[in-house]
Amino acid sequence: MNRATLRNLIRGTIVTIPSPFDDNYRLDLGRMAELTRWWVSQGLGTTIAPLKVAAAMGEGPDLSDDEWPALLRTVIDAAGPRATVLCALKTKNTLHTIEDAKKAQDLGAVGLQIDLPFFHHPHQDDYVRYFTDISDKIDIGIMIYNTYWFGTESLTAETMLRMKDAEHVVAVKWAVPDDMDYDSMREFSPIFNVIDNSNQQVRGHKNGGAGYISSLIAAYPHHDLLVWQLLEQHRYEEAQAELDRVNKALGPVSAKIAKKSGGYRYFKGVTQALGRPAGPPRPPTLAVDAAELAELQQALRTLGWLK
Repeated sequence: MNRATLRNLIRGTIVTIPSPFDDNYRLDLGRMAELTRWWVSQGLGTTIAPLKVAAAMGEGPDLSDDEWPALLRTVIDAAGPRATVLCALKTKNTLHTIEDAKKAQDLGAVGLQIDLPFFHHPHQDDYVRYFTDISDKIDIGIMIYNTYWFGTESLTAETMLRMKDAEHVVAVKWAVPDDMDYDSMREFSPIFNVIDNSNQQVRGHKNGGAGYISSLIAAYPHHDLLVWQLLEQHRYEEAQAELDRVNKALGPVSAKIAKKSGGYRYFKGVTQALGRPAGPPRPPTLAVDAAELAELQQALRTLGWLK
């Protein structure tokens, strides 16, 4: 596939899906299939809401090299042949990442989320080589995950522009450190789909952005599908009002839950509170307890999400 085709697939409100585990922390593929069918029934898995498997919020780094392909295969089979499914890959050396990329492609993924190769302490030239070399070996899309917070350099606008001829680099998941200009995305947004990853959905869209990451869409699809519709219609005040309404209700309880244990326990807690549990997170992260679950449910009731 060429970049124009792939840009029509990797966009919108990207759906980071949880990885279900049983009470012994084993991957629960049956539950994964059930949840996937529900997401598709709610309008997800489309070109404006692609399903993303094995991302960080989906505990992808905790999955073994045998588990993530099984999870991806399950989602693709359950979602059906018309669904749009992405796969997130753990950062590895170029050769190993190409092997994983080919596996995901063969299983039916239309795109990949790939971190910066931060374990290699890379520079900007390394980024260009890394993503260009992967692009040259596959036919599906790459969304670069600008994971600078792991102690490496952030991608720059200049570096993105240097990859304009890497045909399968089609998107970048965009957030920048405090000393960089978020709005520099304007320099490359005509070429690559910029997916906001900093809760600046309106700002990103005004800058030519093509989507954003949501921590809630897998739990309550209607909210983010509405926000995306408003953004596409340039009804920015209404979109921001909806985002603020939800953050006002869930922000305080989210912050409280994060103080007890790290990881993505809040994400799984919301799905559980809404009656679609995906099991506990893997240790050392703690599952939400009964009191935290009750607080989440009360906040969801104020939003009208839980009757």
